[in-house]
Amino acid sequence: MTRVVLSIGSNLGDRLARLQSVIDGLGEAIRAVSPVYETDPWGGVEQAPFLNAVLIAEDPGCDGQGWLRRAQGFEQAAGRVRGERWGPRSLDVDLIACYGETEVISRENNLTLPHPLAHLRAFVMVPWLAVDPDARLTVAEGPQPVAGLLTQLDPADRHSVRLSPLTLERR
Repeated sequence: MTRVVLSIGSNLGDRLARLQSVIDGLGEAIRAVSPVYETDPWGGVEQAPFLNAVLIAEDPGCDGQGWLRRAQGFEQAAGRVRGERWGPRSLDVDLIACYGETEVISRENNLTLPHPLAHLRAFVMVPWLAVDPDARLTVAEGPQPVAGLLTQLDPADRHSVRLSPLTLERR
């Protein structure tokens, strides 16, 4: 069995519907859905705020590459165009961490696990902690509590992640 932590985000069109499309697409594989957060854009590109959430899903037949294909399929279905780095996104689905018997470590050309920038992104860590307060993420120093990694970020980054009244539903 593999368990995956997915970060989902959108800042174009019907943002909430695009996030919901991932939950609907994963169906019974969903184990946890975070609250929805509105976040300031990350990466220095002028654009509208994002809606972000974190999902935890399990599928016994899906490895890291399988999860990547699923994530890219959701993005394609939402009309994702890979243009400007850190630019606007109809839908972004990032694999943050993947676990089989142990945590999957991948340095393949198209898949790096755990996600190499997750520990720098409050919009990933805040929602992840909402569904898994004991979450750990492997960084260069080894596995670290996500709560501790979050405290290392600039307070402005942490405060740019605001709880939204919007909700995602497992159907």
